[in-house]
Amino acid sequence: MPRRDFLAALAAGAWLAAGCAAPDDPAAGGRSVGPSTPDLVAHARSTRPVVAPLGVVPPTSARLPLPHGTLTALPGHGKNLALTVDDGANSHVVGAYIRFARDTGARFTFFVTGSYESWTDHRRELRPLVESGQIQLGNHTWDHPDLTSLTPSGVAHQLRRTRDFLKNEFGVDGAPYYRPPYGFHDARVDAVAADLGYTVPTLWYGSLSDSGLITEQYLLKCARQYFHAQAIVIGHANHPPVTHVYPQLAEIIRSRGLSMVTLNDVFEPPRPAMPH
Repeated sequence: MPRRDFLAALAAGAWLAAGCAAPDDPAAGGRSVGPSTPDLVAHARSTRPVVAPLGVVPPTSARLPLPHGTLTALPGHGKNLALTVDDGANSHVVGAYIRFARDTGARFTFFVTGSYESWTDHRRELRPLVESGQIQLGNHTWDHPDLTSLTPSGVAHQLRRTRDFLKNEFGVDGAPYYRPPYGFHDARVDAVAADLGYTVPTLWYGSLSDSGLITEQYLLKCARQYFHAQAIVIGHANHPPVTHVYPQLAEIIRSRGLSMVTLNDVFEPPRPAMPH
C-alpha cells in the first residue's frame, strides 16, 4: 500500500473511533457504497443545486486574540460554525464550492494544497471572494506529505512553496493558519512552521469524512453529527458527492441557527510575516 494511502487509512480510522467514518457494506467487500466515480462526475457536471441564500453576515463582535497552540474548535459560547475545506484535488468541486459561496453568502476557510491545478483553474472567480474576506485561504502544504516524516528543510519547503503560490495567485500568504496533512504534526514541525509565520496549527472538531469517495447519505450523516456551535469542521474538495447536497447542508446550518465564519472573522488578523 502506498504511504499516502496508508496514512489516509489511519486518518479514516481515527474518525471511525469518533463514530463517523466511511461506511462499509459486507456485500461490497468493504468498499464505500455508492455510484462509481465516473457516474458521480458526469452527474455533477450536468446538475447544479439551487440553494437559497443563507443570509450570513460577518460577525460584528470584537475579534479574539490569536490562539496559542493547536486550534481544534472556536472558543466561547457563540453560534458560529467554521467549515474548512482541504486539498482541492477535483477542479469541479472547487468551482462548485465557489458557486455555493457566491449563491448563498456562505463563508469558508480553504486549506490549499498548492500542487493541485484546481486553484489556478478558478483563480479568477476565487480571488474576489478572497479579497472581500468571504473565503479565507490557509496553507495545507504543497503536495500533502506527512510533515513529521520530513527534515526541517523539507517541512519549510512544503510550506514556503504554497505560501509563495498563495501570495502570487491571490495576494495572501495564509498565515498564521496551517493545516498539517492527516493532522500529523509535532513540536519540531510547529517550530519550522512558526518560523515562516504559521503559528496556529489548525485541526478540527468533526469531519465530513469525504477525503475519499463516500455516499451523499453518509456525508449528510457526518454533517448532522458535527455541525454544532463553535465547531471547526473539515471537508474536502476532492469528490463530487458534496456538490449534490448543498441545499441539505445549508438547511442543517439554518435549522440550528448557526453562522458560518472564517477564522479571520473570529480572531484578530496576524501581524505581517517576515520573509524567509
